[in-house]
Amino acid sequence: MTPLTSDPLRVRTTAIGLLSFAAAEEQLLLATAAWSNGNDQGSPDRWAAVPLVAHNTDFRNQQVQRLDAVRTGTVPPAFAEIDHTSAEVYRGYCQPPHTVAEASRQSTQDLIAGLSAISDEDLLDPARNPWLGGRQLWLQIVVRGFWHPTGHLGDYYIGHGQPGRAVALHNQAVTWARYLNAPDAAQGMASYNLACAQARAGRPDDAYAALSEAIALNSDLLANAARDADLSSLRDHGKLDALLGYG
Repeated sequence: MTPLTSDPLRVRTTAIGLLSFAAAEEQLLLATAAWSNGNDQGSPDRWAAVPLVAHNTDFRNQQVQRLDAVRTGTVPPAFAEIDHTSAEVYRGYCQPPHTVAEASRQSTQDLIAGLSAISDEDLLDPARNPWLGGRQLWLQIVVRGFWHPTGHLGDYYIGHGQPGRAVALHNQAVTWARYLNAPDAAQGMASYNLACAQARAGRPDDAYAALSEAIALNSDLLANAARDADLSSLRDHGKLDALLGYG
């Protein structure tokens, strides 16, 4: 199988930069939430800052385990899907704020260290590790360390009445991905999160433009767009069918 991206330095720079961006935004959220609404316990329907970051950290640590498996030539465990609406799951992430902040920092450091410890071949060629199921390892790292956490950060701001901040966060992520000269697949993820935030903020025209760019950069995102509730306003305005090839 031929790797889709063949520049390991570009891939590593992209991954480290995007992981660092997401980690900094998590620390900012924890700090500002503590100052403004430190008693907010949240709920499974409206996650508070601390459990949200704890969940993101859990996902990063799973990717650290996968990188350890690559380095040692073993097969990592299969991680179960998380039910974000489960009260039990939510309670499990309600931990002391200082513990969550430190764990977030440590998980990012561990993920970057794991990224640095694996070979270029493992990073770029999924055929070397059949358990990847054909997915490129570098892109999996970006999903777990950037796309997933920044998506949840945007959800937090929208859920707490700050849609403008959610859009600004994802605009900054798009700019950062371009600054890093990220491969198209990663830039597409940043644009996709921006589209979701804009759609939920009542800006369907902007969301349509961002989603069009995301899909042009990363056609794999079509599957997400077809089922993503965040894009419901585009469906309501009749804008999504053409992008999905239904029109």
